[in-house]
Amino acid sequence: MNKADFYIPVILLQTSIFDKVARHSFYIRCLLLCAGVVTVALMEVKKICVMLADDHAVVRHGFRMILDAEWDMEVIGEVANGREAVDMGEKLKPDVCVMDVTMPELNGIEATRRLLAASPKTRVLALSMHKDSVYVREILRAGAKGYLLKDSSPKEFLNAVRSVAVGKGYLSPDVSDAVLDDYRKHVTNPIDLLTSREREVLQWIAESKTNKEIAMGLNLSVYTVEAHRGRIMEKLNLHSIGELVRFALRNGLID
Repeated sequence: MNKADFYIPVILLQTSIFDKVARHSFYIRCLLLCAGVVTVALMEVKKICVMLADDHAVVRHGFRMILDAEWDMEVIGEVANGREAVDMGEKLKPDVCVMDVTMPELNGIEATRRLLAASPKTRVLALSMHKDSVYVREILRAGAKGYLLKDSSPKEFLNAVRSVAVGKGYLSPDVSDAVLDDYRKHVTNPIDLLTSREREVLQWIAESKTNKEIAMGLNLSVYTVEAHRGRIMEKLNLHSIGELVRFALRNGLID
């Protein structure tokens, strides 16, 4: 057998192996390149910065766990009442604020108005256990982009946050009919007659706070509180604390 006849198959075998190794290496390099591109792309995606405002720590903790499990979301702050929501929101400028509608000191409706005035780019997702149209109407009129019931599923909660974050509206299916019915009525609400401060004082009055307690809580004088009380009653044509409380209930200022 000629040596040349022996070397030819060996050379062909080596060439075949080298080709396979080369192709395999090429595929690996392509996969690594694609993985690197995807990694860089994910790193460059801006996360949705969320602030949670709810007076129940357990509720906040539950929502934080849901959000922290998502690659595109980040909880940057938690607060327990409306006043804290406004202060922290003005500092942190979150993309989305998940706002409980009924909170002590300053309710979510008034807090939404003030937060959006201080941080216009923030989107508010209202959170409530109430299906009543009054709560939905007032928080939406205050500027909220969405309204979600607390018994919604985690999937619906995440969908709502993502929708609101890009400027889309979101309503829980269970409250959409109530909202449509309410809008058909075209009711003009007397609460629009009140200033932001008067609505705040009205909430404190409806929560059975004394003039002295309101003055201390809002850093006002007792005489100023009494003046606000008088103007509120005059504007709403109400004549007793009981009537003020019922008005506050009807308009979602207290729970």
